[in-house]
Amino acid sequence: MGGNIGQLGSRTYESLADDEPLDPEEPPKRPTGNLIMHSMAMLGREFCYAVEAAYVTPVLLSVGLPKSLYSMVWLLSPILGFLLQPVVGSASDHCRARWGRRRPYILILVIMMLLGMTLYLNGDAVVTALIADPRRRLIWAITITMIGVVLFDFAADFIDGPIKAYLFDVCSHEDKERGLHYHALFTGFGGMLGYLLGAIDWAHLELGRVLGTEFQVMFFFSALVLTLCFTIHLCSIPEAPLKDVIKDISPQQAPQDFPLSPDKMYQYGSIEKAKNGYVNPELAMHGEKPPNPAEQTRKAMTVKSLLRELVNMPPHYRCLCISHLFGWTAFLSNMLFFTDFMGQIVYHGDPYAAHNSTEFLIYERGVEVGCWGLCINSMFSSLYSYFQKSLVSYIGLKGLYFMGYLLFGLGTGFIGLFPNVYSTLALCTSFGVMSSTLYTVPFNLIAKYHREEQEKKRQQAPGGSMDGSERGQGLDCAVLTCMVQLAQILVGGGLGFLVNKAGSVIVVITASGVAMIGCCFVALFVRYVD
Repeated sequence: MGGNIGQLGSRTYESLADDEPLDPEEPPKRPTGNLIMHSMAMLGREFCYAVEAAYVTPVLLSVGLPKSLYSMVWLLSPILGFLLQPVVGSASDHCRARWGRRRPYILILVIMMLLGMTLYLNGDAVVTALIADPRRRLIWAITITMIGVVLFDFAADFIDGPIKAYLFDVCSHEDKERGLHYHALFTGFGGMLGYLLGAIDWAHLELGRVLGTEFQVMFFFSALVLTLCFTIHLCSIPEAPLKDVIKDISPQQAPQDFPLSPDKMYQYGSIEKAKNGYVNPELAMHGEKPPNPAEQTRKAMTVKSLLRELVNMPPHYRCLCISHLFGWTAFLSNMLFFTDFMGQIVYHGDPYAAHNSTEFLIYERGVEVGCWGLCINSMFSSLYSYFQKSLVSYIGLKGLYFMGYLLFGLGTGFIGLFPNVYSTLALCTSFGVMSSTLYTVPFNLIAKYHREEQEKKRQQAPGGSMDGSERGQGLDCAVLTCMVQLAQILVGGGLGFLVNKAGSVIVVITASGVAMIGCCFVALFVRYVD
């Protein structure tokens, strides 16, 4: 499920590469305060993801959702994300709004997140107040809650792409690394705060009695944090509209008839592109004319082009995507059922017992302790992200990638074989290592691949003009991100059956096995650039 996914990991893409000489036409250096303001979006997003992870299952159970509909809730959002994410990315590349290209989409997605939270945390209470007939009330409560969960997951999954592209558009290479570093810190911090609030028993506190239920308390905090964080984020760094960038090209920068090509200079998630009104002098020098609007439409990123790139991408890109799929499948297999594992396997509770029974109360206690375990995961993910920059100079990207998968595989294996409260909580630190690895190393490798390709083109440029055949860098990022949605589909479609047959322990063992396979894959097949 998208909500669990987002919060479980730090959805941040940190570059760990050594600094390169800056391009002659880069945006100015951004103050640290601006980069911190930009990173507030990650805190708000991960906070809401953590709240959803802690409360979505109790909410769905409380409204009486049939078991036959659980798969639909888990699978609908990732399927939509896998199909539509490239299209949304392409649309933001060509947006000509006065407020910029990324911020309008970020604002729309934030509103969708707020609406989704409103529906799934308050839908049952509103329906109960408005509809008296029990049968109609049940149908409407289930419908509204399902719509809320899917809408929130859909928007929260999508919003990460425009946030990253916004940072890349307005920052120099050095500031990108600093900004992504702050993203990693605030992502873990937001998840930790969300889990801490989720572990508090609000029903016995004054605020819980004033607002009604713990669901309304969490909605109050989530809406407040999300609104404040994204208001700060959207006001952090000015973004130049695309039409102004085109209009501001001077005769010295390009021929009179040379308009800025969105296909080349404004690709989604691109590492090298025109940034905040600054024109790449290499493309301007060659005076390349863009295709006409019809050709641009045909070249826009679509589902068809995504599938074509999946088949035709270079082998090292394909291997990186496969390793990312292994990692996310292992990570989600464990994290989506972790609190249930704590309640049933570690504490020996029963979620299907009567709600006033000892077995059910024990299960609830296990779920609460599981939330503390996920809090440890977020906290350690933030700390590990902080030290990755130092570690990479000693063991390299290959060592970081291999170590992340290995520690996670060993940690989940020990948890599944020896379920104990204290050892399980201690081994939750391995979850943090894995989540930080998944959100930093693969995208840093994509950046290195692109820099390598750009360097080759610079060497070839003196001997001949650039033919415009470069790969779509934004599409590579979109394909890599789509592996997350594909992993959600695989986990949501397959693990529910395994849990019903063998219990939650099989999920943890499966996660360990997939992680160890991924560990071998990243060591043998992924290409690392020196």
